[in-house]
Amino acid sequence: MDEMSDATPGPNEQALLEVCRRIVVPDAEIERQAWERLDALTKPPRSLGRLEEIAARMAAVQRTLRPEAAPSAITLFAGDHGVVAEGVSAWPSEVTFQMVGNFVAGGAAINQIARSVGAELVLTDVGVAADTSVFPGVVQEKVRAGTRNMAVEPALTREEAAAAVLVGVRTVERLAARGVKVIATGEMGIGNTTAAAALAAAYTGVPVSRVIGRGTGIDDVALAHKAEVVDRALKLHRPSASDPLGTLASLGGLEVAAMTGVFIGCAAERVCCISDGFISAASALAARSLCANAYSYIFCSHRSEEPGHSVALVSLELEPFIDLGMRLGEGTGAALAIPLMDAACAMMNGMATFAEAGVTERPDE
Repeated sequence: MDEMSDATPGPNEQALLEVCRRIVVPDAEIERQAWERLDALTKPPRSLGRLEEIAARMAAVQRTLRPEAAPSAITLFAGDHGVVAEGVSAWPSEVTFQMVGNFVAGGAAINQIARSVGAELVLTDVGVAADTSVFPGVVQEKVRAGTRNMAVEPALTREEAAAAVLVGVRTVERLAARGVKVIATGEMGIGNTTAAAALAAAYTGVPVSRVIGRGTGIDDVALAHKAEVVDRALKLHRPSASDPLGTLASLGGLEVAAMTGVFIGCAAERVCCISDGFISAASALAARSLCANAYSYIFCSHRSEEPGHSVALVSLELEPFIDLGMRLGEGTGAALAIPLMDAACAMMNGMATFAEAGVTERPDE
């Protein structure tokens, strides 16, 4: 992790530093051997395109020539944003709480997509402004009841931000202990595209105009106002590249920080992690800034319609698997990557080599 502050780190920040120190890059030798096997399978070399790349990367992450995509899980974190008070969203903050109830009842898009791909859905309250303990099955990890308004003060303290990141780390640790091989990221939080835009601008250095989007469907007037709010927050906090946790604290959301922790936790536990849309990409930017080695464990599912997502993906050097014009969030795009990763593993593990099948290989040219 980069040097974050002249002050002595608090206990949560120190715990996060310790997690980051454990992370190493995926096994390059295993990846080389994976490509050797893939090139020996009964097909023209590299004819399955990026499916082969997925399989080789998964092998390197899991440190085996027989990678697996099952069991899989989708981590869905919910949190509210104080910046909604600035009028940046078409929906009020109470919708976050209401959607948690909808997730529990099975009525949301992610419920149906998770079921269709055979993934477990893990729903965690990391910062909803209301009491979600009234809903059965919601993991209670609330750091605080929503962030502060980043346009007038830091959204979180450093210790609060680190605590939220650690929620994501612990979520991964519990899933990895149960043998989960692939973890997708998802979120719910009214106002979180505003936080994501601020973070994307801060971590990449691009102008706000390139990362601001309509989020829940705001009109042109509201969009211009949203950009002004993000500009104001950036001028107020003056984020520094040398202090990535400070940036996350001043501009971020609790669910954004928790997803950051999922990326870091997956790297520490050697689990494949799938990014979703724009909010998830902002978390990936934060994870890379906090711990550069975490980057190599991220698989990008899709390209969101939010303009800031493409900007973030260029910075992260990630190429999405699919582009379906989606911009819902909730982990819906990330969930759709799971069957592609499963197919990549099935291909690598189940196909015969030319030698095993008794098929004549193409002579060298």
